[in-house]
Amino acid sequence: MSGVAGLPEDARASVVTVSDRAFRGSYPDRSGPVLAEGLAALGFVVDGPTVVPDERERITAALRAAIAAGTDLVVTTGGTGLAPRDVTPEATAEVIERAVPGLAEALRAAGQAKVPTAVLSRGLTGVAGRALVVNLPGSTGGVRDGLAVLGPVIGHAIHQLRGAGGHEAGSHEASGHEAGSHEASGHEVVGHEAGSHEASGHEVVGHEAGSHEASGHRAAGHEAGGHRASGRGGGGSEAHGMGAEPVAGP
Repeated sequence: MSGVAGLPEDARASVVTVSDRAFRGSYPDRSGPVLAEGLAALGFVVDGPTVVPDERERITAALRAAIAAGTDLVVTTGGTGLAPRDVTPEATAEVIERAVPGLAEALRAAGQAKVPTAVLSRGLTGVAGRALVVNLPGSTGGVRDGLAVLGPVIGHAIHQLRGAGGHEAGSHEASGHEAGSHEASGHEVVGHEAGSHEASGHEVVGHEAGSHEASGHRAAGHEAGGHRASGRGGGGSEAHGMGAEPVAGP
């Protein structure tokens, strides 16, 4: 069973550890296994960790291979700091098509509460195809902090990337709205294109489909779906986790 509400049962994640020393075998990869274990606990089927050196081309190739294999989430650990060979963000920028800056900032903020230098992490977050790509620092502490941020939002993100809009298909019950019909009493219903609308003493404006009975008030612009509104308006040198345990990359 999924450890995250709303996460598809077949959700897949890939872990990429970026570290020269771990790649050479002169240093054990500590953060990669912690990351893989944490993602499995969230409900993902996990591939990796795949260990690559701090080389832009190798990182880019690993990200693209994971995305081509159909993964929903690719998480890297290592190479997000300021050292000359910390190039994970640059490699990630070559792969992602749309940035998700709010998530990247939330990841930095979570680390800053414990380690002030977490703000020096240059990790990116973005979308490539239907996969989300996330950069985390190369420390076990930074990975755990990152998992804590990802947990509450990753199920919604995966649903959106799969084209479900983050909602269960076919029905919505939220804020007094119910799928299939619109009934408004004394209020404005905004934004529906389809469905049926019954408004006692309301004027229905701008609906493209469905049946409308209205006079006197305004219901405008609802897009597809059904909602019931009653009494409401519609409407390396890693910067994160340093000091706790050795980093995976420089």
